[in-house]
Order: sequence, then C-alpha cells, then structure tokens
Amino acid sequence: MSARRRRRRRPGNPAKPPAPVYRPVLWHRDHRFGVAGIVGATALTLLAGFLGPSAVTLTLGPRRSLLPPWYLPAGVVQPNEWVVSSLVWSAILVGAAGLFVAMRALADGWQPRVRRLFALGTGLSLVTITVPPLTSADVLMYAAYGRLQAIGRDPYELTPAEVFRVQFDPVLRWTERPWQDTPSVYGPITSWLQLLANRLGGENMHDIVFWLQVFAVVPFILAGAGVVMLAHGDARRQARAALLTIANPVLIWAVVAGAHNEALSVMFAVAGLMMMRKSPFAAGIGIGLAGCAKVSIGIWGLAMLWAYRREPKKALLLCLGTALPMGWAYVIWQPTAFFQALRNGGYVSVGSWANPVFRFLDLFMTGFNAKVVVGVISYAGLVVIAWMLSKTVPWTAVPGLARGADLRHDPLTIAVRTSLVLSVAWLVTSMYTLSWYDLIAWMPLAVLAANKLDRIMLMRITPLSLAYVPGRAIDVGPALDFTANRVRDTVSPLVQFAVLAAIVLWWRRPERPELFPFRAPAARASGDATVHAGSVPTAVGPGRPAGPAGRAVKPAASPGRRRR
Repeated sequence: MSARRRRRRRPGNPAKPPAPVYRPVLWHRDHRFGVAGIVGATALTLLAGFLGPSAVTLTLGPRRSLLPPWYLPAGVVQPNEWVVSSLVWSAILVGAAGLFVAMRALADGWQPRVRRLFALGTGLSLVTITVPPLTSADVLMYAAYGRLQAIGRDPYELTPAEVFRVQFDPVLRWTERPWQDTPSVYGPITSWLQLLANRLGGENMHDIVFWLQVFAVVPFILAGAGVVMLAHGDARRQARAALLTIANPVLIWAVVAGAHNEALSVMFAVAGLMMMRKSPFAAGIGIGLAGCAKVSIGIWGLAMLWAYRREPKKALLLCLGTALPMGWAYVIWQPTAFFQALRNGGYVSVGSWANPVFRFLDLFMTGFNAKVVVGVISYAGLVVIAWMLSKTVPWTAVPGLARGADLRHDPLTIAVRTSLVLSVAWLVTSMYTLSWYDLIAWMPLAVLAANKLDRIMLMRITPLSLAYVPGRAIDVGPALDFTANRVRDTVSPLVQFAVLAAIVLWWRRPERPELFPFRAPAARASGDATVHAGSVPTAVGPGRPAGPAGRAVKPAASPGRRRR
C-alpha cells in the first residue's frame, strides 16, 4: 500500500464530505406567504360581508331564523362604499398573489400534505357562506326563479318582474336589476334546486339564499374532490389539483362568495371524466347530467367524444348515456329550457375584449349589426385559439395510465387535455364572459402538469373579478362609479386582449423562456419530468411526435451525416 493511501485511511485525516449548498427560499417561492395570501383573501371577504348590506354585500331582507348568512344588525354600522369596495379589491389581489406564490413554491419543491391542503380549501369555502353573497345579485334571481315555480309559474316563460309589478311577493320584492325581466336561462336540474331552496327557506329571502349558498359550495367541494381523485397515484399532482381547485382563492371568490351555480354542472362533468377509462356509458350519464344543469358544459362533452373518436362503439355508448338525461330533462321535463339556455350567447359583457370592439362598431352601424360582427369574430377566434392551443399545450398523462400505454391514445388524457383547450378557447374569445365561468377551465388545468396556462388563466380571472366590484346595478358615489367603470370597461378589456396575445405568442414561440416560471429548473422539476404508473412519462413537449408510451421521439439523423 502506498504512503498516499495510508495517509488517507488515518483516523486523523478523514475524507470531508462536500459542504451543502445553501439556497435561500425567496418570498415569492415561499409557501408560507402563499398560504397566508390564500387565507387572508377569505378573511377580507368575511370582513366585507359581516359588516352587513352595503355597496358590495346583498340585502336579503328580514332574518327570521338563526341560519347563516350572519352579519351585523342593521344600524350598528353604515359601511362606507369605498371601505367595503377596497376590502373586496384587496381580497381579490391578495388571493391572486397568494395563489401565484403557492404555485411557484409547489414547482420549487414544496410538498404539502394533500389532505391538509384539501381540508384548508374546504374550510375556507364553508366559512365563506357564513356571510351574505357579495358583488353579484345573481343568487337573488336564482331565488326568484325558484319562487316562480313554488307559486305554480314557469320561470322559462314568465319573468319575476311580471309578477312583483302587479302583486306583492315577499321573495320577489328583494330581487335587483338588471335581470328582473329575463326568463331563466338555467338547466332543469338547476331550476329544481332553486325550487328546493324555496321549499326549505319558505317565504324568507334570507333563508332561501342560505340554501342556495349550500347548493353552490357542496358541488364546488365535490368537484374539487373529484379532480384530486383523478390525480391519484401522484402525490405532487394531487397537491397541485387541490391547490388549483378547492384551495384556489380566486375560484372561492368567483364561485362561492357569489353563490354561483357553475359548480353544479362541473361536479357532474368531473364525475363523467372519472368514468372515461371504465365505462363510456357512465361517462355519458355524467356529462348528460352536467348539461341538464348548464348547457355550456357541453364543450366538455365534445372533448369526451373526441377522446373516443377511434373507438366507434365507445363513442356510441357515450352519446347514448348523454342522451338519456338530456332527453328526459329537455324534451319531457322542461321542453322550453334548452332554447332559453342559449340566450347568453347574444349578450356582450362589459369586462370582455368584445365590449370596446362592439362600442367602436356601434359608431358606424346599428347595434344589432355590430353585435353580429362581434359574434362572427368571436366564433372565428374560438376556432383559431382552440387550434393554437391544441398545437401548444403539452401532452400530460393523467395519473393511473397502465404500463406501456400511449398517453395519446388514453381516452381520459385526451378528454382532459381537449376539455382544457376548448374551455380556454371559449372563455377568452366569448362575447359574454364572467369570472365564475372560468371554473370549467381550472378543473382540467389542475389535473395536468404545470404549463403557461397557469399564469394566463390567473391573469385573466383577476381583472375580471376586480371589474365587477361593486358589480350591482345600484347607485354609488360618482368617484366610486368612475373608478369601478374604468376597471370594468378599460382595465379588464385591455388585460383580456393581453391574454389573447399571450396565447398567440406562446403558439408562435412555444420554447420561449418564461418570465415568472411556475416550473422549477430541470434539476428540481417534478410535475413535467416525473415518471409514474409503470415508467410512463407525464408530459411530451409540444410539436414533438410521441413514440411508445408517449415518449418524445428523437429526430432521425440526416442521410448526409453519419454519426462517428
């Protein structure tokens, strides 16, 4: 043995291990700041609602029970419109910032316990319905449509205003503009729940609204649970699913705080997706029930049908399963509901990209013709954006894929990816779009690995939420009215144009480096580079052909050059 080797083995000269590299956690990647923002957003929401009826909090009439929503008695405080509006604006911004930080922390290696994260989101959602709904008076119209059914009228043919203008009604009198003269545009299942809320709440608007809040939050929680179950077998993907759905503060604000019914259709649709690998007929039943709640969820049905395009028998079973509940609801139960449900397609929302275009065209042509032109642009843009996203969104296998299976032939993976593509394309190009509509895009987005749509959708929903504060057709001071209108008709449309531009730029340069990446560098990446379920890669980059088991195929060498 040489002297050098003997010296190395002496106890007094042990080999020193390499010193660990200290990498500080920056605040914008620290999950503690993210969770604080998520919880803080709900706290601000609760404070605004607990102060009682105001410019942002609905007036629900007399309270005759101990049921929520709870708020300070009338006369204790007189909430200032600027104070409550600032609270809500702060809640939206703090929640969006918290979600942004939490997503970056997740990409940077944060490994939260899925059950704890899901429990946090569930708790925040449940506590949100302990105060009155905020900014949107849609829930009052839900109560009105249920009231019409309770007194034997058809909400698809009669409007609430036609009743309360000729006779006193203890429920209809509390509705607010601007939809009092509009028949119901919701599916039969949604209408049935509106009737049930009236049965449970009696003739008291306060109690009816509480049950409508329950019927909004329970489907929201169940839909989030279904998305987490879709990501089973991959703890990191499940954590992402919980964060982007049930613990998502912008969704809690948009859907739960306003007691909107979007989650009802999404809950049934997620149940249908969960059956894609097992039973096409059961999957069709799920998406059919979803369509009975709200027709717009039909774009998920198209995605599911596209997933079975190579299997005619399964596609037929899917259609048969869909036709059963849809036929019963729209042909036998409520034959007028389907046509009324299509009415939203003729409106132009103020915060969308379409509003400034419509106003510009309205200077040179009639309002009807201007709306037609905007409609043509909208539908053409839907096709173009959907095509761009189909070429750009990375292929990501939904966890649970069998060993050796090709992710591009997996019906569940195809359905989830296609539903994301179609949902985003519809949302960003639609003439009439609102923040709570975004739920149908966040759900499939949460199942897939991190990609640029995370930031794009967060950038879209935040100004749309800000745009509808106060958001009600009530009189406010001129200063607040001016500020709110500028957010609604200027800031939000500009950001929606930026969202469209971001999608186009992503399609033009899919490999362009990200300014604020949610995905960590290759050495620490998890969601896009992990292997699960029998060594099946979770993602294949855009524009690269897939080989066996979804692997990206390396381009063949040029015939004129040989490897040496």
